Amino acid sequence: MLELIFEDQDLLVLAKPAGQTVNRAETTANEITLQDELEKYLGIKKSEEGIGGRAGIVHRLDKETSGILVVAKTQEAFEKLQAQFKERTVDKEYLALVHGKTDPEGEVRAPIDRHPKFRRRFEVVEGGRESTTGYHREALLNKEEESYSYLRVHPLTGRTHQIRVHLKHIGHPVVADPLYLSDKRLKEDLKLCPRLFLHAASLTFTHPSTGARMRFEADLPDDLRKALSSLKPPTPV
Repeated sequence: MLELIFEDQDLLVLAKPAGQTVNRAETTANEITLQDELEKYLGIKKSEEGIGGRAGIVHRLDKETSGILVVAKTQEAFEKLQAQFKERTVDKEYLALVHGKTDPEGEVRAPIDRHPKFRRRFEVVEGGRESTTGYHREALLNKEEESYSYLRVHPLTGRTHQIRVHLKHIGHPVVADPLYLSDKRLKEDLKLCPRLFLHAASLTFTHPSTGARMRFEADLPDDLRKALSSLKPPTPV
């Protein structure tokens, strides 16, 4: 069931739950994707192309990631919103819990492309697509001997798995990442957090009809909030 945050005649903004795939594909035959739900909600028959060919979905989130998505309800809105993402005038903000003590703030500029052997993964590779991710550390946290950094992340480009790949690249992988952690580390992480600790917290864009600048937020889900609450600030020395 769609969790709507806002809707008018041009668009709708929703909070996607973790574990749901956004776009339908051959590999999603046995699951209900966000696209399936949108087609039903918007009255789009599957035999039709739908808005933009994908029920108005302008951008995507990884299956494991929760948070804000904007969906166009008309072809005109779809094209205008898509142009904003392409021109990088959309401000995206994520919350992530990562391993280790990061710098208080930083920016990762490193090209990304698909992994040559493991096709579900991406990695930093020379000659890949230009990618930039900024971050600010909200809190430094501990559990026993482990250090964690709670980050507010701003991807300036929109590559697949960009935040996950960039943070791993600088030595601070996202907690409970099923693709970019070793099996041993993932097993330990899942005791702390039941899924990837990455949440699309806010999205700011220009309304395609009114021209008004709009910002929408999605609260940190309960599962991530609970994981965060189990950590403590480091003890002063």
